[in-house]
Amino acid sequence: MALRAWVDVRRSWRPGHAPALVVIPLGLIVTVCVVDVLAPPHIHLGPLLVAAPAITVAFAGARATALMGALAVAAQVLIGVLRGVLTTANIQAQIAALIVVSIICVTICVVRDRRERQMHRVRSVAEAAQSVLLQPLPTRAGPLRIAGLYLPAEEEAELGGDLYAAARTDHHSTRLLIGDVRGNGMAAISNSALLLGAFRAAAHRQATLPRLAVHLDGAFRWDTSQWRSEAAQDTSEDFATAILLDIPDHDPVVHLIACGHPPPLLLRGQQLTPLTTEDTHLPIGFGGAFGIGTYDVQTFPFEVGDLLLLYTDGVIEARDAAGVFYPFTERARDWTTDDPEQLLRQLREDLLAHVQGHLDDDAAVVAIRRQAV
Repeated sequence: MALRAWVDVRRSWRPGHAPALVVIPLGLIVTVCVVDVLAPPHIHLGPLLVAAPAITVAFAGARATALMGALAVAAQVLIGVLRGVLTTANIQAQIAALIVVSIICVTICVVRDRRERQMHRVRSVAEAAQSVLLQPLPTRAGPLRIAGLYLPAEEEAELGGDLYAAARTDHHSTRLLIGDVRGNGMAAISNSALLLGAFRAAAHRQATLPRLAVHLDGAFRWDTSQWRSEAAQDTSEDFATAILLDIPDHDPVVHLIACGHPPPLLLRGQQLTPLTTEDTHLPIGFGGAFGIGTYDVQTFPFEVGDLLLLYTDGVIEARDAAGVFYPFTERARDWTTDDPEQLLRQLREDLLAHVQGHLDDDAAVVAIRRQAV
């Protein structure tokens, strides 16, 4: 029984903290007990024992906290016995106070641990949904090397709406989508799945990039509005910013359509060029509602050795403790590695260091390097 109780206590240590921290409350109990017994009669350190369970709450679970509370109460009883004052009102009041405080500390542990288990389950579900929703990008597509990075917001259990996808066409080109659906939680998951499903179903067979954009806008708008009455419909409620790209295998260019999304960055050596477009269209979901029936395609050079960076606003709007935005364009000039995966690892470390590990919004980045055919 004693061994089983010790195993239960061992399991109650909170992750990330060494069980050796138990020496702090244990040392406090032993020190207070010894000093109080050896001190003159007018010196009483027993009330300090209340700190033992209070300290244990910081690094251990309910069982370990209860154990420290029981040891503190036992130490207070021992002090009363050795000093011959166990039956006095003062020592009994101290024992009662220790019991009450220990119970409160254990209750706090139980509530906190239950909430953390719930949050862990929610995050596990969100991560599973994210892994299904954001299928891994192909590492190679024709002459392209591709890598994707998704960083969830640290402070939110809900899944965000950042997304990306790629598809090969029958006419030897690669099409890519990166987007950011409004909101988070189940609504964002649903709308992201809708947009990704429409892209994956049509990207490989649509004859032109504008037709693909019209298809995505129509599918998104129809699905998000089909269950609403005309009186209740709000066209500003559901939308997604996005960039659609078509990269031919044998032509050193990239064709793109921008729908309210931050412009891609083209890195050639250490020269960085934002691919800004004069014809930036409304976000996906707004086009048909405002009578937009076609989309203009912008074409930019994309030669062998060039690197294309697609990203969501979670990257450029990430702030440090002083409120300074992450200097994405300045930092990108220093990333000269040929491997897109290694480049995204550098970006991940640099971005998380800037925000000290706490992103306020989801962030997604896709890196594309053109190689010789």
